[in-house]
Amino acid sequence: MSEIEDIDVFVSGGGVAGLTAAIAFAQAGFRTVCADPAPPITDRETVGADLRTTAFLQPAQAFLDRIGLWGRLAPHAMPLQIMRIVDAGGETPEPRVAHDFDSADISEKPFGWNLPNWLLRREMVAALAALPMADFRPGVGTANLLTRETEARGTLSDGARLRARLVIAADGRNSAVREAAGIGVRTLRYGQKALAFAVTHPIPHDNVSTEIHRSGGPFTLVPLPDFTGADGIARPSSAVVWMERGPEVRRLQALDTPEFEAEMTARSANLFGPLTLVSRLTVWPIISQTAHELVAERVALVAEAAHVVPPIGAQGLNMSLADIRTLLDLAEAAREDPGAQPLLKRYARARHADIVARVTGIDALNRASMVEAQGLRDMRMRALDAIYRVTPVRRVLMQTGLGARG
Repeated sequence: MSEIEDIDVFVSGGGVAGLTAAIAFAQAGFRTVCADPAPPITDRETVGADLRTTAFLQPAQAFLDRIGLWGRLAPHAMPLQIMRIVDAGGETPEPRVAHDFDSADISEKPFGWNLPNWLLRREMVAALAALPMADFRPGVGTANLLTRETEARGTLSDGARLRARLVIAADGRNSAVREAAGIGVRTLRYGQKALAFAVTHPIPHDNVSTEIHRSGGPFTLVPLPDFTGADGIARPSSAVVWMERGPEVRRLQALDTPEFEAEMTARSANLFGPLTLVSRLTVWPIISQTAHELVAERVALVAEAAHVVPPIGAQGLNMSLADIRTLLDLAEAAREDPGAQPLLKRYARARHADIVARVTGIDALNRASMVEAQGLRDMRMRALDAIYRVTPVRRVLMQTGLGARG
């Protein structure tokens, strides 16, 4: 049997949120191990690579800067100055109403910055390797977890044994750590799936993130750096998340490439000209989910182990980073024991209201985006018009979307 290893923090899960948590706690001086059962995927062409992108809003970017990570990411980040909401819910998929929410109305900075997930992982893994207090173990899962009042003991899939003062569950919506801690979840299913892929288009995006509403869910184009194809020509490029009901997604997946490109160009209301697919498709189910509790003995849930929301308004990972920032603030203030029960209870109280409010709000937005009856789509268009035209309301919504400090 292997000798037990004493550490301060064990992070279960090595996605973007888990890697961020590991960097944050190691950079703050906590001896940290991060384990993830998947092998590292740090290249766009790797089989299984996550083709989604992440938009870091202002508070998230400030946190990444604080933990010394933003310097690595900034050269690759595409600023998002304007979020454009388009209603194309008429009889034909053409724009009826388009409103620009400009960050200049509330800030000197962009709303956020967009990066591909595979690139985030590449830079985060490199950052972890440079931290003497961090140890990243890809390809290794959490096999067993036992907690006591003063410590948590974990066994990894490679037989390694850890003794930690705090366990951070960042292992996703089907969290094994959450299950081991006996915490249940409330899940809402929409019958939707999301297609994620990258495209090029002849009309530049001008750093505008565009969300197009018709039915089934939003079709969102998020700016990427220009894409250089096999012909050596650089063209404007965007990441796309296309949400639809399950049967429609299956139909779209079955199309050949020219047919799919014609369908996605029509769904984009032809705002950027003909769209050309430049990546494979990935698909994942859309749900809302909240854990019944955010903490257990020596365990804190963060990110999708704690909450899952549909990909609307760039809220998901930004909520996750708010979790990690709040937990880190409390741990730094109580340096001697980052997993003490009073500290964990303060973390749960600090994050509860914001999580509930955002999950509820995004659920409502998603249901509105799914409506199919023409009368309901007309009501949605009028509501968008009314919100946009009242300047104080528009500014409050933008500030709320950026995320109040939890």
